[in-house]
Amino acid sequence: MGTNEHKKHALTNIGFAVVTVSDSRTKATDTSGSLINEFIEGAGHRIERYTIVQDDMEEIQGEGKRLLADDRVDAIIFTGGTGISERDITPESIRPLLEKELPGFGELFRNLSMKEIGSAAMMSRVTAGTARKKAVFCIPGSRGAVSLAMKELILEEAGHILWEVRK
Repeated sequence: MGTNEHKKHALTNIGFAVVTVSDSRTKATDTSGSLINEFIEGAGHRIERYTIVQDDMEEIQGEGKRLLADDRVDAIIFTGGTGISERDITPESIRPLLEKELPGFGELFRNLSMKEIGSAAMMSRVTAGTARKKAVFCIPGSRGAVSLAMKELILEEAGHILWEVRK
């Protein structure tokens, strides 16, 4: 069965959780988190949870564990904390929770990002994977990166990923 045939089985009406990782943003100032929510709803999916956590490994992992245990949530998007500064620890926090990593997600994101921002794309440590039959994505917190990840990758493949891990 080819990719197009597989995509015919992709899940729809996906329950998403959105987690912004930031020491400074609030729901009033989190323009990237709200943009993700707009993309999700615009694609006909559901937002089951939206929260903001500090750049703290215990907080990030704790929220990840809660969401992985929530039956309403099919896919989780962590936004922020994927750069190279000392406080950017989202990938290190989430990787231990993943059962399988999807290295192609980071490779594709950086390739697409290179076309928009040039060689600075190499500093993005986006990651994705699956755990407990859910899709998990860690993307940057800038609006440009959010738009790129949502339009070109996440909304294109989340339903397909979920079909694959649940068949």
